[in-house]
Amino acid sequence: MTGRIGIARDGRVLVVTMDDGATKNALTPEMMAAARDALLQAAGDPGVGAVVLAGAGDTFCSGGNLGRLIGNAKADPGSTRAALEGFHGWVRAMRACPKPVIAAVEGAAAGAGFSVALGCDLIVAAEDATFTLAYVKVGLNPDGGASAFLSRAATPQLAAEIMFEGGRIGAPRLAQLAIVNRVVAPGAALAEATAWAARLAEGPAVAIGRAKRLIESGFGAADAQLDREADFFVEALHGPEAAEGIAAFFEKRPPSYPRG
Repeated sequence: MTGRIGIARDGRVLVVTMDDGATKNALTPEMMAAARDALLQAAGDPGVGAVVLAGAGDTFCSGGNLGRLIGNAKADPGSTRAALEGFHGWVRAMRACPKPVIAAVEGAAAGAGFSVALGCDLIVAAEDATFTLAYVKVGLNPDGGASAFLSRAATPQLAAEIMFEGGRIGAPRLAQLAIVNRVVAPGAALAEATAWAARLAEGPAVAIGRAKRLIESGFGAADAQLDREADFFVEALHGPEAAEGIAAFFEKRPPSYPRG
């Protein structure tokens, strides 16, 4: 265990587990740094043929920590941007890794947790898993590459619905839309993802790595979009809408966003 990240080997499969039961695997700087380092090491390890990303317990990832964001909002925007790059560095490592990365989603993949799942090459989800990009509900914009990955995978109308509304979407609907690859019984996502990863790990590693690069270039690399997201996120967090949205969340009341 390192930085609340569990790292285990199952043959040629590296299993990386977000593990903080008290927060339902909410992301921390230490967790993101440890996950990034695990992906960077996997990229250069010939003994690793594929990676599975999972959450401990019954939740994949509950996203970021709004309490920490309040502290970031009180600091200067440059500090916020630097902190955000810790998250985006992990996402960049997933996209740059030449090995297949499979998300095994149980329970909720919320906010940044949804971004992380979308950043993986493949998604296996329990049939009762839910996915949410609720940034808009506190006056923020997505980070972690969610806007890039949704723009690739969904129609503009669906991407708009997900980002404008911030509501929950079930795994079966995302599977119908080919955003989730496989839907399995509750509790079976990790086993299915690991078995799939093991099969892929026995394939031609160089050819798979090339295929991953071709997919990335064919859709347009997410790298530039991560920078745009970071710019918008910093602007949002230090603006009046996020101040009202986050305050309303903690005060358990509907937000009253400024107009005009």
